[in-house]
Amino acid sequence: MYAILDIESTGGKYNEEGIMEIAIHRFDGHQVVDQFICLINPEREIQPFVSKLTGINNAMLRSAPKFHEVAKRIVEITDGAIIVAHNAQFDYRILRTEFRRLGYNYQRKTLCTVDLSKQLIPDAESHSLGKLARSLGIPMSDRHRANGDALATLKLFKLLLNKDTDKKIITDVIREETHGELSPNQLDMVFKLPSETGVYYMHDKDGDIIFLGKTKDIKSRVNQHFTNIGKVARKLQKETKKVSYEPTGSELIAILKAYLEQKKNNPKYNQISKKKLFSHTVDFSKNGTEHIVLEVTDSRVLKSTSMAFNGTEAAKNFLGKIQTEFELCPCSLNLEAVCTVQEIEGASVLECNEKVITAYEKYSIQGKDVALLDRGRITGERSFILIKSGKLQGFGYVELNHQINNIHILESIMTPMASDDNTTFIIESYLRKNNRLKTIPLTSSS
Repeated sequence: MYAILDIESTGGKYNEEGIMEIAIHRFDGHQVVDQFICLINPEREIQPFVSKLTGINNAMLRSAPKFHEVAKRIVEITDGAIIVAHNAQFDYRILRTEFRRLGYNYQRKTLCTVDLSKQLIPDAESHSLGKLARSLGIPMSDRHRANGDALATLKLFKLLLNKDTDKKIITDVIREETHGELSPNQLDMVFKLPSETGVYYMHDKDGDIIFLGKTKDIKSRVNQHFTNIGKVARKLQKETKKVSYEPTGSELIAILKAYLEQKKNNPKYNQISKKKLFSHTVDFSKNGTEHIVLEVTDSRVLKSTSMAFNGTEAAKNFLGKIQTEFELCPCSLNLEAVCTVQEIEGASVLECNEKVITAYEKYSIQGKDVALLDRGRITGERSFILIKSGKLQGFGYVELNHQINNIHILESIMTPMASDDNTTFIIESYLRKNNRLKTIPLTSSS
């Protein structure tokens, strides 16, 4: 017996969402024998993007039953059945969360039609419900409403059952009752984590770090580790006994910390490459000619006049970006042999080179004494990354009204960080993609 289910949630912070609509079709493998379709008053506001997507608004739900009023019906219609949903992990988590709020431990086996379709229809362009339905000729109505999506999932499931001629795949992908859902210990670990930017550390029973990572949302990312189905995820789920974390406020600080601490601690489930993180460079020197001619080279040597990139495409995209931003002459990019800047004799080369140097100065940290300012961990705080003579020195935090343009002050309050070609690449590539960071030139005295 199967319970084909779809839930529309209010959106919001992880594990704070509420169910606002649910549709369940009890299916015996041949026909639907029972169904339950209902709007639910979630007792919380619907996120605006959810209302726009579903067409459900707060006014529509004021007179709808609350979850505790329909909970018994949901228990009954799913009793003895395997829950089937498209992205079952999400729907099952939301459903269990609602029951947990009532003090009830709701457990069912689950089957995910995303997993099934990936195995039985591997060549599909997309395994999203909407695109799968279109490609398979499954009619859909009321998209992003619980019953419309549940009916489409039901039709998809029937098709997948027919494709699974040897019946092995369904047996293999039926999850255990707690698979895709957190154990009590894991739930407790995730509950204590913040939804903040930072670095997190997963420890085994001896306290050793077995995995560390960086993220914009620590709570959500660790939860993914505990609910994913890959080989590494399974090992982390089995061995992790504690999760610690360090909020950074700044995403760049989190990236740098994770890179350096992975090298230092060598956690057994982190894949740490000993190679350079970049594969190509663009040189900003004259190389014996009058013009500074920018060319992409497959070099892992980072010179004081070059910038590093992970692949030729990234390097060429950057050259295109600065050509537009600084109106670089095609000759500077080796696109034309003759300079197109028509000025008095000798001035054209100088002007072209100055534009290239200006572009280099904006996006490179080589040779600079600067502080990169970003958001802090709390309101009223700013983070900083200190660069001295083009080398990473460390990071720290200051109050908004703090004197931040003095190297000696920053050096006294910062946490030191090791510098290498990879940290330079990380910082410069981040600066190329993010305009939010503020660069402050530094002096040795106030």
